[in-house]
Amino acid sequence: MKEVIGQTAGKIWNVLRDNEEISVSSLPKVVNERQAIVYQSLGWLAREDKIKYETKGKKTTVSLV
Repeated sequence: MKEVIGQTAGKIWNVLRDNEEISVSSLPKVVNERQAIVYQSLGWLAREDKIKYETKGKKTTVSLV
């Protein structure tokens, strides 16, 4: 499981490298992974201070630091 979370974190990082920001809700579809794995991967990246979150109304986006 840890390996899948790490690989998904890498996919998310690559997506964010190519885009300024992306909505958290769209990430599972973009990286083709289950929502639970995506959220765990986001936690991994947040813990490493690689990403930042921003809430605009009801939409939460994530981007690289």
